[in-house]
Amino acid sequence: MATVDITGEQFASTIEGNDIVLVDFWAEWCGPCKQFGPTYATVSEKHPDVLFTKVDTEAEQQLAAEAGISSIPTLMAFREKVLVFSQPGALNSQQLEQVVDAVKALDMDEVHAHVARQREEAAAATGKPTAGPQDGTQIPEA
Repeated sequence: MATVDITGEQFASTIEGNDIVLVDFWAEWCGPCKQFGPTYATVSEKHPDVLFTKVDTEAEQQLAAEAGISSIPTLMAFREKVLVFSQPGALNSQQLEQVVDAVKALDMDEVHAHVARQREEAAAATGKPTAGPQDGTQIPEA
C-alpha cells in the first residue's frame, strides 16, 4: 500500500478507523524528511496491513502543534487508537521494519491495561477523571 497524505480534519478518523497507523510528520524544505520519504514509501509496500500516512507540517501547523512536533521528521505509530511509538529523526529501512514489527507484536491487552492504570493514577492524583486520547508511549519494554 502506498503512503496516504492526511490533514488535521482526517487525523482522528484515520487513527480510529484503522488498527495500525504510522504517521510521518514532514516538510518539503526538510532534508532528512526528503531522505526518509523513499524509505517510508518502500517499507509501506511490504506491509499492506498497516496504514502509512504523511502529515505536511507546513500545511497542517495546528495538527503538528497539537501532536507536539518539535523536530521533523517525526514518526508516530498508533495501534488500536493508542500512541505506542513516537520518535523524531529519519530511520533507515531496517530500523523502520523493526518499528513496524514491534508495533505488530505488542500485547494490546497489556497496553490497554497500562493506559487504564495511568488514567486511574492521574485521576487519583488530581481528583479529576482524565479524558482524551489513549497514550501508551510509556508502556513497559516488551
